[in-house]
Amino acid sequence: MAFEGLSDKLQGVFKKLKGKGILTEADINEAMREVKLALLEADVNFKVVKDFVEKVKERSLGQNVLESLTPGQQVVKIVNEELVALMGGTNSKLTFSPKGFTVILMAGLQGTGKTTTCGKLAAYLKKNGKRPMLAACDIYRPAAIDQLEIVGEKVGVPVFSMRDSKQPELIAEAAVREAELKGHDVLILDTSGRLHIDEELMDELVRIKARTKPHEILLVVDAMTGQDAVNAAIGFNDKLGIDGIIMTKLDGDSRGGAALSVKAVTGKPIKFIGVGEKSDALEQFHPERMASRILGMGDMLSLIEKAQENFDDKKAAELERKMKKNEFTLEDFLDQIGQIKKMGGIAKMLDMIPGLNNKAIQEANVDEKEFVHMEAIIQSMTIEERKNPGLLNGSRRKRIAAGAGLPVNKVNNLVKKYEDAKKMMKQFTNAPKHQKNKMFRGFQ
Repeated sequence: MAFEGLSDKLQGVFKKLKGKGILTEADINEAMREVKLALLEADVNFKVVKDFVEKVKERSLGQNVLESLTPGQQVVKIVNEELVALMGGTNSKLTFSPKGFTVILMAGLQGTGKTTTCGKLAAYLKKNGKRPMLAACDIYRPAAIDQLEIVGEKVGVPVFSMRDSKQPELIAEAAVREAELKGHDVLILDTSGRLHIDEELMDELVRIKARTKPHEILLVVDAMTGQDAVNAAIGFNDKLGIDGIIMTKLDGDSRGGAALSVKAVTGKPIKFIGVGEKSDALEQFHPERMASRILGMGDMLSLIEKAQENFDDKKAAELERKMKKNEFTLEDFLDQIGQIKKMGGIAKMLDMIPGLNNKAIQEANVDEKEFVHMEAIIQSMTIEERKNPGLLNGSRRKRIAAGAGLPVNKVNNLVKKYEDAKKMMKQFTNAPKHQKNKMFRGFQ
């Protein structure tokens, strides 16, 4: 989970501050020392840490903070504001050509997930009404063209390639003509990478840039490489001039130092983050939301957006009708499991809820494998059994357990969870409107 260690440490520091009615300069100094150590342990750039702590300390020692009724909360507010500023202040969106055709050049070192990210970006643009095309400009890495074609097929986006050409800039130039001719409004250039920054790589990218005049140059970096990712961003920006950064594998980096350092060091914003392996696991980067999650304030906006993306008005209306008539079946229960999985799973949803720190999430004992087991059990049932769980006697449960490759007690647990969910949903459906609102506020 991104920023897990940093988040726990910072929340511990601020818990102490909030517990004090009055703050002294010594309290602020001690807190800032702990914040500094937490940031350094999270692999944040040393100069960035030094400047950040100085700004927070200066603002926290102001009279309006020390003399306020809630000085601890005021300090947390300052840290939140400075974290947001550190990561860019506001969300940085892609720039599209006013003429209607946009070229995006994707650059990066080998191993950062650049080709996969090209596919994810194409899927993102397609979902948002664009008609993207991918272009295979990596002529060095074995099977690079094949990989991009597989990625393109997976997201339903065409791929332009010239397998016999050994000049990437000519491939890119031809791709621009082809994309415009076929009515595409965005062309994404997948370029070659190296194990390290070298003159040959940069010269090639500069030639591609000169031939295609891209509206966006996006650098793909691996969050898990920490300050190496920041150094790569510095190198590419100095020699190529980048417009933004896509940070992959942020969900697997518990420290998060690169995400907190790169904007301050390079001046270039993070525009997207990779949060998984699926084709839709690319999200816009929102500094204010990320800062909120780091400080344990949750990220309800992202949670709501994910719910809206996977929300089906017709299904919701049908579900409410079934609940009112007591017709909620195991088929419907299976559908609800699928909705939760689409939103990233229970753990990811809990991570966005205010007030839940990483320890609380771990103590919730969330096991995503349970979803797989539940799906296997329901799929091992007959249609009649799914529609009428009352048929599930002992012998049927044994047969279902054998079909799912699980013990019978797993089947019994699933039936109990289904019954509990049915009761809870019926209670919510039958509640008066003012009570529904009250129940909803309880989750906020």
